[in-house]
Amino acid sequence: MHPLFHPLFIDYCAYFNGNNDYFECHEVLEEYWKEIAPREKFHPLVGYVQLATGMYHFRRANVTGAARIMEKAIVNFELNHNSEFFEYIDVRQLLLLMKNQLRKIQENQPFAHFTLPITDRQLQELVHERIKSIPPMDSHFIFNKHMLRDRSEILEAREFKKRSRQ
Repeated sequence: MHPLFHPLFIDYCAYFNGNNDYFECHEVLEEYWKEIAPREKFHPLVGYVQLATGMYHFRRANVTGAARIMEKAIVNFELNHNSEFFEYIDVRQLLLLMKNQLRKIQENQPFAHFTLPITDRQLQELVHERIKSIPPMDSHFIFNKHMLRDRSEILEAREFKKRSRQ
């Protein structure tokens, strides 16, 4: 299977192009990255995670964080432009879109969404089908997801790790 047809990458594209849930984009692609290249900090999947994080910060008007992480994503994609992780994504178009977003961030312009330029018909169809299956969510929740989500599992895991070190 081509790595862009992995269900977690399809989820990423669906959240990005569908309901613009950038926080969820980060979550699903971080999971995929940890499956295949957990210590590779310059892996293309890290760039995709950074892109989603930059979009999340931009929408929340965190211009400093948005600019910093978008710059990192651009560098990652420029370094990895020949990767199979861009085989069905128009990386030149994506970089233009990202640089345009960075300019908007730096000029303190209002947030604007763009879609990932998927070039493969089969991948487009899979993403479209996944978008249709995403349950509707309140925009306030998507906007503030990092503060409103249930973090009990994360906190329990941290506490367990802390106790196991003692």
